[in-house]
Amino acid sequence: MGNMGIWQLLIVVVIIVLLFGTKKLRNLGTDLGSAIKGFKSAVTDETAKKEEASEEDSANSDNLADKSVEKSKTAEKEHDQV
Repeated sequence: MGNMGIWQLLIVVVIIVLLFGTKKLRNLGTDLGSAIKGFKSAVTDETAKKEEASEEDSANSDNLADKSVEKSKTAEKEHDQV
């Protein structure tokens, strides 16, 4: 059961077409294609959401770091004034 030749594949295709008919196979192909498109768009949306979240996290951490630097500078100035 190693290699299938072109004739074996052709016989299998003919049997499948006879069993299911071309209309059902066409509908099956359409359904499969739309399912793959939906899956790809869901994966792309999730990737975009994760990238946006990581960008927001990095922006928030930068803002927090800037605020802590400003607080420390303000504290130093107050300490120097005292």
